[in-house]
Amino acid sequence: MTAQAPGALPMVVPTEDLPPRVRIHEVGARDGLQNEKATVPTEVKAEFVHRLADAGLTTIEATSFVHPKWVPQLADAEALFPLLDDLARTKGTHLPVLVPNARGLDRALALGARRVAVFASATESFAKANLNRTVDEALAMFEPVVARAKEAESAHDQVHVRGYLSMCFGDPWEGAVPIAQVVRVCKALLDMGCDELSLGDTIGVATPGHVQELLAALNEQGVPTDRVGVHFHDTYGQALANTLAALQHGVTTVDASAGGLGGCPFAKSATGNLATEDLVWMLHGLGIETGVDLGRLTATSVWMADQLGRPSPSRTVRALSHQEQ
Repeated sequence: MTAQAPGALPMVVPTEDLPPRVRIHEVGARDGLQNEKATVPTEVKAEFVHRLADAGLTTIEATSFVHPKWVPQLADAEALFPLLDDLARTKGTHLPVLVPNARGLDRALALGARRVAVFASATESFAKANLNRTVDEALAMFEPVVARAKEAESAHDQVHVRGYLSMCFGDPWEGAVPIAQVVRVCKALLDMGCDELSLGDTIGVATPGHVQELLAALNEQGVPTDRVGVHFHDTYGQALANTLAALQHGVTTVDASAGGLGGCPFAKSATGNLATEDLVWMLHGLGIETGVDLGRLTATSVWMADQLGRPSPSRTVRALSHQEQ
């Protein structure tokens, strides 16, 4: 974390038993923009990602290689990804992309993507709504995708695969989701070759005790904490509390979206993602390093909000930029 001037805020007060550094997995350019009603021009998306990188974010989810019919806002993946090539070459920025199937993977690999993600569900209802498959049918679809990604590795060129798991804490159709059910799908994703998991609170209903209980259950079934990231939505104002609970358990990868952009187009009760600025404010106050320049990040979200024609929902962005609420 950059040294602060005397009297600077937030005041740094470290807390015991928290990780010294957290890697923020920035999802605003993909998960955030895919939920916009209007399609953002490709050049604006590229500028957004570059500004996020200039603010110090090192993992920025760039786009999704899904069929344009399902997510038209990201139909320009082939045009966008080459515009970000300089970030991978000069800054070493990781630019993961979502790949829903083998066709999407082939499109991504052809453009040089070396970090990809698949998107599974812990519940049958959401698997049906999102993928038109059962949970097990979706896993069967992803297995050859993950295997193909791993086959594309070489001695000096690895392909990192992330497994997103949605509805880990609650489902709008099924209600509470049994922890054992979530653990089963997590283990299946790791067993097929995923390098990392992202536990999604898709509709924002998690609470801190629930978070720690799920993480403990994963550990008991042999899933190490260092293979797990967390992805919280702030529907009930619990995202930061849940993040702190995960940090206390040892999690060091946290998903967040610049300016709080996003939600989920297939889960209507889902509101925005945890805002990256709100997360950084808390982490820096705890003395946890992120490598992020909060001022630059805030300026980026203000700029993006102007492009979208509305103020940022992030409380930290509004406070630091003196926007009217």
